Amino acid sequence: MKAIRDTNLLRTYLSRFGLDDTFSPASLNEMTLLRMEQGQVLWEKGDELDHLYFLVEGKIKIHTSSAEGKGLILRFKNPLAVIGDVEYVKGTEVFHTVEAVTDGYFLAIPFQQLKQEEHENRSFLHFLLDVITHKFYTEAHASTLNMLYDVDVRLASYLLSLTDDGKGSMFHEEMRTKTLKETAEVIGTSYRHLNRVLREFQNEGILDKQRGTIKIKDIDLLREKAEGNIYE
Repeated sequence: MKAIRDTNLLRTYLSRFGLDDTFSPASLNEMTLLRMEQGQVLWEKGDELDHLYFLVEGKIKIHTSSAEGKGLILRFKNPLAVIGDVEYVKGTEVFHTVEAVTDGYFLAIPFQQLKQEEHENRSFLHFLLDVITHKFYTEAHASTLNMLYDVDVRLASYLLSLTDDGKGSMFHEEMRTKTLKETAEVIGTSYRHLNRVLREFQNEGILDKQRGTIKIKDIDLLREKAEGNIYE
């Protein structure tokens, strides 16, 4: 990610998400603004973090893989998502891959600053507890979705999660068919089975697959197919 020197924009994000009431003035002065680009792998398993990151604009995808190489979506995250909370508390390495689904911005603050300035700050500690609790809830929901629902529901939920607002009303880009093998892995199915489900979706008028792209034609039908589930 690239550091952006825009004090006004940084202060706008701090105010928008109430972070200026969560941290001390000294810590706010240590905040930096970073820009991410769509498709960028931000962190991978085994990376070491020394900052706490706050997603303030855009969307990210968090996923992992098994020892056999099978992918699994854990969740998609919108603002205000936090990266590095568990790593800060436990001192562990990054456990999951984090990828930018859209362009966007993060705020970042060094762990060392938090340890020096915020370790007894009740507002920050309550904030951290809320973040970690929500993270465990969303991971459990996504894991249940992968285990209990059929591939058509998982694919519809995945496509909805790729929308800008997470509700299927703004599909931010065409899905490239060259990424279908990756899609099959992250929703826990085979490439062949995924193609069968895509053909079914096309026959039902949900999407159109041609010339190397997949276009969503009927968002309402896609929502119905997802049965109210989404990877968020």
